[in-house]
Amino acid sequence: MKPKMIWANLAVADLERTQKFYKAIGCTPNNPHTSNELVSFFFGENNFVIHFFLKNILEANVKGVSFGNSQTSNEIIFTVSAETNDQVDQWASEVKKAGGTIVSEPESFGNNYYGFVFADPDGHKFNVFKM
Repeated sequence: MKPKMIWANLAVADLERTQKFYKAIGCTPNNPHTSNELVSFFFGENNFVIHFFLKNILEANVKGVSFGNSQTSNEIIFTVSAETNDQVDQWASEVKKAGGTIVSEPESFGNNYYGFVFADPDGHKFNVFKM
């Protein structure tokens, strides 16, 4: 299997809230792929794409698959790399200001790691760390 591209599709409850949150933390909209059914953003230097679909639309498009409650369980957790501890702290502040939830505050762990976990307004988790 050698796919040309790979991207993520996540289920959300409110497109406007999702769009506002990801713009507020500095993500770049993938405007050609934004509609009344989804919003889409680029992440990282390689422009990884995450589409955020209304849950009922995503379930209708991927027949036979249902999505759980992202507030209490995870389908996936994304890890985002930071360059410095200060950048980790800055991102935690941006997430709070944008309306995200800090699941675990920035802290040192392991061998020279520093990071935190946050959830977007729909409960999708992101692991942010500098190593």
